Amino acid sequence: QVQLVESGGGSVQAGGSLRLSCAASGRTFSSYTMGWFRQAPGLERERVAAISRISDTTYYTNSVKGRFTISRDNAENTVYLQMNSLKPEDTAVYYCAASSKVLTSGPYDYWGQGTQVTVSS
Repeated sequence: QVQLVESGGGSVQAGGSLRLSCAASGRTFSSYTMGWFRQAPGLERERVAAISRISDTTYYTNSVKGRFTISRDNAENTVYLQMNSLKPEDTAVYYCAASSKVLTSGPYDYWGQGTQVTVSS
């Protein structure tokens, strides 16, 4: 089992940047595929980005390609989401998740509590 704690959310103006971090407990972090999801009010949860166990495969939803970068540090049990050129439509609660599956599509077994990202125009 793994516990996930996100940090780094906040409020920023459009065009700005934020870096989300997700710290994982346990000694088996490197055995999990990791993902970032987001959910805006009234919308379904969306998979934003994902990264394989050894960082050889990444996934991005189309709306964030070229703006967001997912990375992980297995020695530090942490996964990151660097978000640049933020847009108001990026406003959402962002969740970190871990999957025991190899594919970045999941399903995802463990979830963090979420961190709010608000982008103003």
